[in-house]
Amino acid sequence: MDVQALWELMREAAPVMLRGAGYTVLFALAAMLGGLLIGFPVAVMRILPYRVLRWPASVYVSLMRGTPLLVQMFVIYYGLPSVGIEFTPVTAGILALSLNSGAFLSESLRGAIAAVSKGQWAASYSLGLGYWLTLYHVVLPQALRIAVPAMSNTLISLIKDTSLVSVITMTELMLSTKEVIATTFRPLPLYLAAAVIYWVLSLLFEALQRRAEQRLNRAHR
Repeated sequence: MDVQALWELMREAAPVMLRGAGYTVLFALAAMLGGLLIGFPVAVMRILPYRVLRWPASVYVSLMRGTPLLVQMFVIYYGLPSVGIEFTPVTAGILALSLNSGAFLSESLRGAIAAVSKGQWAASYSLGLGYWLTLYHVVLPQALRIAVPAMSNTLISLIKDTSLVSVITMTELMLSTKEVIATTFRPLPLYLAAAVIYWVLSLLFEALQRRAEQRLNRAHR
């Protein structure tokens, strides 16, 4: 394929692929928010001194981390309708990504909470703060600063993991690329273009991660 033909191909594919990339970012951000809403209470449950709460949280984390994301998507989208529970492709995709990322985010948050010095807890208790007030006002602000790199890595992973939702007909970058390939029959340049777009998105979020770390660490220098 000569340069002129390649340029024409990219110009034809760009609108569709860039629209798919936009959906990829939206789905990743939605799944990140869902993962945080799941991961935070799971992380807290895993540090509580009550086995009845720790056990289900541990099982959830082990299950989500120990099974492939693709299998989880198939169970939610193709399996649950057999028992009367149906989701649209968008809902199923975001739900699967949220449940999966929630397990990893809970571990990042749990590790960050554990990294806060025990002296912080003791000092708060000496001031009359209870467990929950200490957790909310003293420990969590420090833990979130510690957890930012790991949480950002999860978001970058979500950007790439959204490519899996194309198997349940959810429109994003990979499915958009396949649609263009189906009409142009030029898989190699288009798959390479999709890889470059994923890479650029990852670089963008890496830059945002570094900016967030600098701002959060400014008061601790």
